[in-house]
Amino acid sequence: MEQNSNLVIINYEDLLSESSEALTPLLARAFGSDCDDNGDNGDSASKTTSISTSTSASTSALGLIAIRGIPSFVETKQKFLPLAHSLVHLPSDYLEENLTDAASFYSSGYSHGKEKLGHKPDLSKASFYFNPVTDVPGTAQERKDYPASYPVNKWPEKIKKGENANENESVEEMVPGLKKLGKEMGCLMREVVALLAHHVDNYVMSCAGSGSGPGTASPSGYNPIMGREMKHTEKVKGRLLYYFPLDDDSGCASGDGDGGGANDSWIGWHNDSGFFTALAGDMYLDHETGAPLPRDSIDPQAGLYIMDRNGLVTKVDIPEDCMAIQIGECMQIITGGKVVATPHCVRGADPSWTTKHRGNDVDEDNDGDGDGNDEITNERISKVARISFPCFVDTVPSFPLRVPDTSNREVVLKSSVGCADKVPPLEGRWKKDGMDFGSFLHDTFAMYYEWSNNKKD
Repeated sequence: MEQNSNLVIINYEDLLSESSEALTPLLARAFGSDCDDNGDNGDSASKTTSISTSTSASTSALGLIAIRGIPSFVETKQKFLPLAHSLVHLPSDYLEENLTDAASFYSSGYSHGKEKLGHKPDLSKASFYFNPVTDVPGTAQERKDYPASYPVNKWPEKIKKGENANENESVEEMVPGLKKLGKEMGCLMREVVALLAHHVDNYVMSCAGSGSGPGTASPSGYNPIMGREMKHTEKVKGRLLYYFPLDDDSGCASGDGDGGGANDSWIGWHNDSGFFTALAGDMYLDHETGAPLPRDSIDPQAGLYIMDRNGLVTKVDIPEDCMAIQIGECMQIITGGKVVATPHCVRGADPSWTTKHRGNDVDEDNDGDGDGNDEITNERISKVARISFPCFVDTVPSFPLRVPDTSNREVVLKSSVGCADKVPPLEGRWKKDGMDFGSFLHDTFAMYYEWSNNKKD
């Protein structure tokens, strides 16, 4: 197992340029391709990336890129993520009766225990879903046809009646700031996805030939419209995730760090099914108090794991000042495998792990100085929770998932990372070329559920 050895980091300012020339070799290393960039990144690449030199760019790609220097990102993130702790500690009857939405297949509002691991409810995490772009997305007909894609938002708020007949009713937020900050965060993430998508369009064109611009297919058949689609889409879903502390019998300690065992104890292995997923990074906290925990005080093996195109499992720590963006399977299909979705999971914090404190951290001999004579002590932090915020930015459900003319279905399927024991094969979900996105998403959810049941039996 490696750690962050091939994580590519770019600067936000580079996304603002119409030209993708400087970003092309970096996108190749982040997302994988069959392009030949001759390995020449120039000075800018060496300053902004950390890559593995032992494998080729196309096979060591993580399917993820990190972006630094995004205006207001860090500040908004630091205010928004901790609110998940307040949310999950609302009264359980309120969460169940007022914030769950079965009609959308729990794709709006609060969800806890609605997903399953095998035949058992998954209680290791809770989710709060919302659309940051609009509270009422799509048309009335689209909401009827695609209830999971266009659900109406459900915010934790209640109507407060006036004290007398002359006072109007008002809305009281159950988690102050959640709605405002959530929308700010999600809209910012969609904006960055749209900027990156423009460069991914140009990158794929550079791999397969040149066209005349957005909306015009290149000689390869690729239609470079993702930048435009991502900029204007209302199909945006934020998922504020709260990972509960694991129990002592969770089996996390049995993980061996190579992608097996309990590496998926918080979220199982999966590919992102859509187009782009923006990630705000994560934070760890004390579940009981809500106090943030420094990363060096928790199990160092906890966090995000990705299998690259080489089949190598890598633990990826997204820098705290970076937003990351992952490629989904729909992009893999429509680019003919020029960019590829990669399997990933989240390993839970081992509740039996202990932290070591020395010197100034612990004054063991009670002499008031915390000097070198102080002994090492172990402090167990058993209630470690994690918060993250992925934001899924996709096209309309009717969008056709069609391979470029010069590629074919077999090429796309072969470009997938081989891990049949971890992720349901794309072949069984993308049933034909031109299948619409909404149907693909529905079949994918159904197959993951069935596959999970079979695997756990």
